[in-house]
Amino acid sequence: MTVFETTRTVIADDLDDLMHVNNVRYVQWVQETAKAHWEAVTTPRQRHDNIWVLVRHQIDYKSAAKLNDEIHIKTYVTRSEGVTSTRHVEMYHKESAKLIIKSETIWCLLDAQTKKPKRISNAIAAVFNN
Repeated sequence: MTVFETTRTVIADDLDDLMHVNNVRYVQWVQETAKAHWEAVTTPRQRHDNIWVLVRHQIDYKSAAKLNDEIHIKTYVTRSEGVTSTRHVEMYHKESAKLIIKSETIWCLLDAQTKKPKRISNAIAAVFNN
C-alpha cells in the first residue's frame, strides 16, 4: 500500500464562525489530497485516459484545527476492484500528532472520453500498492 503524505497550514479562510476549520473545508482537502496522490503516482497517459468520481464519503471528526495549525495529511487506497476504489484520508495536528479527522471514500473510475464506468486495470491498481 502506497501512503501519500502532505501538509497544509490552516488560514483564516478555512475557519467557520466558531474559529476552527469548517467541516466543508475538510471535505475539500480530502478531495484535493486524493487528486494529488493520483497525480503523483500515475503516468500522464493514465491521467489522460481516466477520471475518478466520488460516489460515497464518510468522515469522522475527532478534534478541531485552528488558525495557523499545521496539518499532516495521509492517504492510501485499501481496495481497488471492479470499477470502485476505497480510499482513506487521515489528518493530524502536525505538532501533537492528535487525530483531527479520518475519512473513507469510495471512488468510481470513469473513461475520460465516454464518462462511463471503467474496470480498474491491474496497472492502475498497482500504482496504489507499491
